[in-house]
Amino acid sequence: MLYPYGEKEISYLKSKDKKLGAVIDQLGHLEWEVMPGLYSAVVHHIVGQQISGKAQAAIWGRLSAAAGTVTPENVAALGQENLQAQGVSSRKATYILEFTQKVLSGEFDLEALTELPDEEVIARLSSLKGIGRWTAEMLLLFTLLRPNVLSFDDLGIQRGLRMVYRHRRIDKKQFARIQRRLSPYGSVASLYFWEVAGGAIPGLTDPAPKKKKEAKK
Repeated sequence: MLYPYGEKEISYLKSKDKKLGAVIDQLGHLEWEVMPGLYSAVVHHIVGQQISGKAQAAIWGRLSAAAGTVTPENVAALGQENLQAQGVSSRKATYILEFTQKVLSGEFDLEALTELPDEEVIARLSSLKGIGRWTAEMLLLFTLLRPNVLSFDDLGIQRGLRMVYRHRRIDKKQFARIQRRLSPYGSVASLYFWEVAGGAIPGLTDPAPKKKKEAKK
């Protein structure tokens, strides 16, 4: 499944921001995979913390095979030892099982999140061990498909913003102005900033100050 957007969002962003509009014209329509299913998406994010994407994919493949389907019931049945046997660290396995028990007991209501405003969703997800603000924002965008997510803490977004707007740094005040301008379609804008950050436009460089090399002793 791909992130859903179309002419409405594109026309709005182009009307509000000429520099981003030029990027949109150059790159065209983007196809970004989303991850439906909030429970499995949370587990997927916990698994992937502080490891490479390749390692995450390998562990997730083993976990999915062991569980059959990544549901609260199936993951609870696996238990700590079996989770670790799939490559999940002891700490992450504990986080996953604590989250799973909260879902099964009704203490953490996943369905209720779909009706809450973005900041409340972020607050509730961030209350879980192993989930911070950035992860909550990614869940908002790629699982709950919220339309207005632009993450200040995302390094790719920061790089994309610098490259598009030719700023050496993006501080919180500048970010807030950009965020207001691109609202309510910050999520679609995010996709384009990530593409730019990844080198999708040849010759477009990152104007960030280069780090000084330490003098050899």
